[in-house]
Amino acid sequence: MIPTYIVTENPDKFILKLDGVEVIAAKQYLMNPFYSHLKSAKIFNLCKSYRYQGEGYYVSLLATARRHRVMPDPITIQDFKSQNIIKIFSLEVDALIQKAFKNLKSDEFVLSIYFGRNMAHNYDELAKKLFMHVKAPLLRAQFEKNGKWILKSLRPIPFSEVDEKHIPFLAEAANDYFRKRNSLSAKGLKNYHYDLAILINPEEVSPPSNEKALMKFIQAAKQIGIKADIITKEDAHKILEYDALFIRETTSVPHHTYRIARKAMAEGLVVIDNPESIVKCTNKVFLEEILSQKGIPRPLTFILHEHNMQEIAEKITFPCVMKQPDSAFSQGVFKAENLGHFIEMAEKLLEKSDLVIVQEFIQSDFDWRIGILNNRPLFACKYFMVQGHWQIKNHISETVCHDGAAETLPIDLVPPRIVEIALKASKLIGDGLFGIDLKQVGDKVYLIEVNDNPNIDFGVEDLVAKDDLYLEIMKYFNQKLNKQRLLDTL
Repeated sequence: MIPTYIVTENPDKFILKLDGVEVIAAKQYLMNPFYSHLKSAKIFNLCKSYRYQGEGYYVSLLATARRHRVMPDPITIQDFKSQNIIKIFSLEVDALIQKAFKNLKSDEFVLSIYFGRNMAHNYDELAKKLFMHVKAPLLRAQFEKNGKWILKSLRPIPFSEVDEKHIPFLAEAANDYFRKRNSLSAKGLKNYHYDLAILINPEEVSPPSNEKALMKFIQAAKQIGIKADIITKEDAHKILEYDALFIRETTSVPHHTYRIARKAMAEGLVVIDNPESIVKCTNKVFLEEILSQKGIPRPLTFILHEHNMQEIAEKITFPCVMKQPDSAFSQGVFKAENLGHFIEMAEKLLEKSDLVIVQEFIQSDFDWRIGILNNRPLFACKYFMVQGHWQIKNHISETVCHDGAAETLPIDLVPPRIVEIALKASKLIGDGLFGIDLKQVGDKVYLIEVNDNPNIDFGVEDLVAKDDLYLEIMKYFNQKLNKQRLLDTL
């Protein structure tokens, strides 16, 4: 069982008795070589302050460096200082906030959250949700009513600030939290080497993997000793229970997928797609810059801003393609048929982003997609345009999406130039799982984009490799986890 520690400045004043948890001094954790050499541990940082470069800050920072799982982690500590992050949290739990406080007569309310729980059961759901977003053992949320209730502030609280009357409940909440995690860890060790969380969105119209593919991933994981669970954003608070995270939901930076990936990385999990890949792949301006530097062939491309609209309009031929920088899977991608349409679309897109991608339109019957994992080709598909449409996906509405036909081929039947360019592009991003989209016109090849979570659907991308496709991805996780475990033992 992984040793669990509560770290505080003065253990003698920490009066909680917790099963299976040792309370140690912050200086002891920071200075004693025993803890720096400890291969794995769970650290709950209850120091009085997390101020930058203070003792509490260094406990979380060094725990991360030691590959210990720490709460709160350094990223969470920084999040407490960001009003933008607090606003995002407030929006994500808005419905719960309004529901919880609808009968309150006052215009202010303070919620104390102890290991994801509140003393009043009617606030439990909101407390659990906030704990899911901000993993700190003891939290205090301040709400304010200004027409509607909003989350005004969210901060960690030291043990010394806990109301004396709340101590018995805090002990109960903490013991319950540790019991559940220890029970889950012990259970997982019986049959599996590692635990993998597969993040999905059940409501997504066009997800990266269909249900049968998800089942194939779970079966492949089991074959090599990994226990895989399907989770949703509602389960993000359970991320400490896992060793790895596989995101099978369309990603975006201002989105819970990115925050969950970032949190998982901070906790020491192996992650696909990792936060860096999400940032790089979901922004077409970044991709254009890096692809142009490396001389990778692509359509004639311009970066549009409010001061060069006329200049680009004179250089581009119509029709042309216009993309939001964070467009993905044919969404946020438009075709401007003429100058008037170009100006209209430019003005709309510039309302959302200061920069917009403009590309020459290249007519083709299909797009190549080369799936790449760990800088090696994994699968190859031809995605054909939807009938009567110019893209491989036609998003009719928010709830309806039509896909074109697809043809999966063995890698050795793909033109070598296609594979060569795909590999060159993927190496610029990392060694994870990517889908490289290209067009071929005659003997010319154009790279269109790099996707960080390519589709892997049962009956499409797996038609050639079959079950081996899923097994290869699970083997990648296993190799990464084994390497990480080996580093922890050195």
